[in-house]
Formats: sequence, structure tokens, C-alpha cells
Amino acid sequence: MAQRMMQAAVLAAPGQVELAAVPVPEPGAGEVRIRLEGCGVCASNLEPWAGLGWLAYPGQPGGLGHEGWGTIDALGEGVTELQVGDRVAALSYRSFAEYDLARADMVVKLPPALAGQPFPGEPLACAFNIFRRSDIAAGETVAIIGIGFLGAVLTRLASEAGARVIAISRRQESLALARHYGAAETVAMEDHRAIIEAVTALTGERLCERVIECVGKPWPLDLAGDLVGFGGRLVIAGYHQDGPRQVNMQMWNWKGIDVINAHERDPAVQMRGLREAVAAVASGRLDPAPLYSARYPLDRLGEALDATRDKPGGFVKALVMFE
Repeated sequence: MAQRMMQAAVLAAPGQVELAAVPVPEPGAGEVRIRLEGCGVCASNLEPWAGLGWLAYPGQPGGLGHEGWGTIDALGEGVTELQVGDRVAALSYRSFAEYDLARADMVVKLPPALAGQPFPGEPLACAFNIFRRSDIAAGETVAIIGIGFLGAVLTRLASEAGARVIAISRRQESLALARHYGAAETVAMEDHRAIIEAVTALTGERLCERVIECVGKPWPLDLAGDLVGFGGRLVIAGYHQDGPRQVNMQMWNWKGIDVINAHERDPAVQMRGLREAVAAVASGRLDPAPLYSARYPLDRLGEALDATRDKPGGFVKALVMFE
């Protein structure tokens, strides 16, 4: 019998994606195979796309994709809690391809309420886990720096919890998005000192009990430290993968702040966030649909990555969709 083949995207070199015909993977014990409907494009893809010295090129087929969802079409040995035909979101890592494998304990079934809707589970799970680590209470003032997909979802969760959200971002359309998701105040991210002055005025000089940095670059991280008040919590949600950072430890120490790196690596915690996200979207508590601003076929993944980097008008998040 001829081996079944599939299309997969390969990061051949910095700035170069190629499609390859590769064998459809077979699930091992405890795994499921997913015929993918789509996969989100993550900002963390941009550094490999630009070129990182410690990465090997070409990459694995499908290798940058980690936000996939689709339908189970094969079960590995010992899998009993899932069935062929189940529609799922998965935490798997080669989803820029027509099929991917996932551990059976790293997928969540999508309920009928989500039928026909895209569901990039990993970034939604990430937002819920960051929100939990932020420990936000009603009545607190929360600054969120960087209103893209993650910042917008966190704005919704924090405002829903009764916090007063100050959204800080570069683009006016991003600030409008933050208001749509519940931000009480918005501040343009243009001048460092002007932002501090604006937040100082908005908070009666107390600054913020919580500051969530969602960009992953040095300036927003420095700004976050300046905006958190005495005894507050600085939550690092941005993915800092392009080099070391220098921080003002004297100021952090003087203010007595908690600093939380909110990226979870414990699979059980990751799955808790994914289950919470599925429940929230299915119930209508969170509507992420306005954040899915662009859709591309697999053979235009390079364009999707460029758009994620360049953020053309109205852009928030790209989805790669499969027929």
C-alpha cells in the first residue's frame, strides 16, 4: 500500500517557507492524529522567521505551528477517552501541516456551541493562565501594555473581574479594540515620560496594582516597571526570546514588587487554561471572533508571518486555514 502523503510548511531559511510533501504521521501509543482545520500564527514565530543564530534550518515540517485545531482521524494504542470524529483543540507543535499528532491528554474536545468556529487553543489557554497568575481583584487598576490578541483577551478578563484597565498600545485601532473589550482608559504608547505622567494622573499618583507586559521587547518591559505601584505585581506575558534584558532592579527592589514570568510549562497547568478558554468561549463569556483579522491558505504562510510582523491596518491575528 502506498504511503499517504500530506502538505506541510517547512521554514527552509530565514524569511523562506517552502511546502513539502511528507508522509502523514502515524499516532503512537497514547497519541491521536488530528486532521487540521486551521492553526493560528503566533508572534513567537517572528524571531525564527527573521533568523536566530541558535536555530537549525531547515526546520521540521509543520514545525512553527502550535495553535492548531481540527478533527481526530486516528487513535493510537491505549486511547479510550477520545474517538475518531471528535473535534478538538490541541497543544501540539507541528500544526502548519494538514495533519499533526498530539498526546491524548493534551487535547480538549470542542463542544457543539463552537461548531464551525476557529479555535486556536494555545494562545487562548495562555491568556487564561496569565490572567490567573496576575491575581487580579475587583477595584484594582491594571495597566496592560501591548494590545494585540493576548492583550485584548486579558483586557476582557481583567475588566470582567472588576478591575479598571488602562490599555497602552501604539496604534489607535488597538486602543479602540481595548475599549471594545472593556478598557476604562487608553494611553497611546508614544513617549515614555508622557505615558508615566498620564498613568500617574489617572491613578492619583498611586500607579497600578498590576501591570501586564504583552509585547516581549525591552522598552515595554522597562515601562511596565515604571508603572507598577509599591507592593504591586509586574506580570511578564510577552515572549522575550531575542536576547538578554537589563532591568532596573534598584527600582523593582525599592518598590517591593512581585515579578511574575507568566509562561506556563507544566502540561497540567497549560491544559487547565485550555479547558477554561473552551468553556468561556462556548458560553459566550468571551468572544474572540473580532481578533481573527486575516486568514491565509498554507501556501501563503510567509505572507501571514509578514503580516504578523508588519501589522497592516486592522490586523490582530492571522489564521492559516485548511480546506
